[in-house]
Amino acid sequence: MATRIDLLKQGAHFLAQEGITNASGETELTLSHLLQCQRLDLYLDNLPMEKNNFRHFWEILSTRAKGLPLQYLLGSVEFMGLNFKVGPGVFIPRPETEILVETAINILTNEPTNQRTNEQTILDLGTGCGNIAVSLAAYLKKAHIFACDISDFALQLAKGNFSRNKVDISLVKSDLFTAFKELPLFSLIVSNPPYICAGHISELAREVHYEPREAYDGGKDGLFYYRRIIKEAPAYLQAQGLLAMELGDNQADAVKEILRQNGKFSLVSVVRDYNDVERVILARKSDG
Repeated sequence: MATRIDLLKQGAHFLAQEGITNASGETELTLSHLLQCQRLDLYLDNLPMEKNNFRHFWEILSTRAKGLPLQYLLGSVEFMGLNFKVGPGVFIPRPETEILVETAINILTNEPTNQRTNEQTILDLGTGCGNIAVSLAAYLKKAHIFACDISDFALQLAKGNFSRNKVDISLVKSDLFTAFKELPLFSLIVSNPPYICAGHISELAREVHYEPREAYDGGKDGLFYYRRIIKEAPAYLQAQGLLAMELGDNQADAVKEILRQNGKFSLVSVVRDYNDVERVILARKSDG
């Protein structure tokens, strides 16, 4: 019977031959998921694999080789040290979105006294599986957080992830701001909007095409949702309220220009990710 390390080597070789770029990492994730252990533990005890786990391991890798995202096959993903259930029909959280969450936490935690409100009220636009909202709730214990999405499936999944992570979040079905006309204004609006240019979608990795297109299609130039959010957000922000959005590659200058033309925001910062890509833009609602 093959041992854990045997399977890791065989699985990584198989996925690499099938064109999976992170073959070793995905093999480790698969095996640690089946064994309910940390990835490091896979190398500490080189035990033989049980028959059922052996079979499930190769079933998952064989399906992954056909292009289905590994996160859908495993049914969950880690984000900000928390666990989220995901499945076909909802966008899979990416590690770079953690920069957006960290930026939001840092700015709210370090707000000058004269710019704080008694209660921090946050809106997560297009919550998907709820990873951004849940992470903010986990680190900003006193904040009142709203999360919205237009997808019924995403809302159902997000609700389950709120319970899974034991956080209290107000969940609303809404096409961006449409359901919020009677609610209090927000101190922060945060979003990871669809930002891929429609003409480039055919060039994306094959696994991305299994995810809902509406979650990443940003229109002809990838900027449709930035224009809409920046136009509509001021009406829902408190005085000196903040807007934080994730950026696609090489979109920072274009989004800065949309903010400048809007005239109702002042740029706070553009935050780079760990690959030195401009990943998050932060702006503050201007006075007057």
